Amino acid sequence: MSSELKVYRWNEPFVLESGRTVHGLKLAYHTLGRLNAAGDNVVWIFHALTANSNPAEWWPGLVGEGKFFDPGKFFIVCVNMPGSCYGSTGPLDTDEQTGKPYYHDFPWFTTRDMIRAYRPLREHLGIKKIFLGIGGSMGGQQLLEWAVEEPELFEHIVPIATNAFHSPWGIAFNTSQRMAIEADATWALRQPDAGLAGMKAARSVALLSYRHYETYGISQPEEDINKTDGFKSESYQQYQGEKLAKRFNAFSYYFLTKSMDAHHVGRGRGSAEAALSRIKAKAAVIGIENDVLFPISEQAFLAEHIRYAKLYTIRSFYGHDGFLLEYEQLSEILENFLVTQNIIKN
Repeated sequence: MSSELKVYRWNEPFVLESGRTVHGLKLAYHTLGRLNAAGDNVVWIFHALTANSNPAEWWPGLVGEGKFFDPGKFFIVCVNMPGSCYGSTGPLDTDEQTGKPYYHDFPWFTTRDMIRAYRPLREHLGIKKIFLGIGGSMGGQQLLEWAVEEPELFEHIVPIATNAFHSPWGIAFNTSQRMAIEADATWALRQPDAGLAGMKAARSVALLSYRHYETYGISQPEEDINKTDGFKSESYQQYQGEKLAKRFNAFSYYFLTKSMDAHHVGRGRGSAEAALSRIKAKAAVIGIENDVLFPISEQAFLAEHIRYAKLYTIRSFYGHDGFLLEYEQLSEILENFLVTQNIIKN
């Protein structure tokens, strides 16, 4: 199975919630499989904060030949969210109005802006109905926004480890990460590698919310009780920061955390409850029992206020990151969900 990165360009001015206008909007995306004659086999996957538009790369246990989302059955679409650094409009791109890179002046997108940007691409691809939308964390936030904004578009949605609005707890984590970037003296420079040391520290902060106490106790234990320095968890945090710095930039990281903080399906719609009640899709809401960043209470709230929803829970050694890794549990839930909807047979 192979899929090439494609780029869709929207030539009309794109107005953001902030009132700023983006000229020359581009969306990098992958498709797997083919749209069938009935147009009823579309699966739209939304990626999380630092992932990309190739779900077979970061969700190999769910996407691919013989997997639950098999391109032989489904037409799978995934778009790189605006603001990221994998081909869609982002902070390192040239502002068509000034002829210079955006850098700190990037007109960042809310999750609502993101899904509105996907509409012309959907039309370009000839998609009129989405059989199933699925996404975890920030991907789930985008999914919920779109299901609220266009209630007739989705038949089924699967928001995983996500929420209707970003919590004060989540915003505090993201703010701490941005403070780490801002504390890097190079952040003030208008160059692609500005703020990288700060981003490494930010990633370390983020990991503490993606995992949990038990994760580190099991994966980074110390056998030598006499050790006083050079601990495994110390080197692990440093390694993760270095790893991200090789594939991401601080500008995208900074603005995408702001996008996440601004997420609230109730904005301009009365309340989160009122917004969720607009969703007509049948929903399998999945939470992770020991998720400290998006606690299970947030998914329970979704299931309570989405009309046709059922709450499923999984437990993961990885905490919040379990949505990226617990393929067996996720596949079982997805199959159970679609069987109950009489979509697939036992």
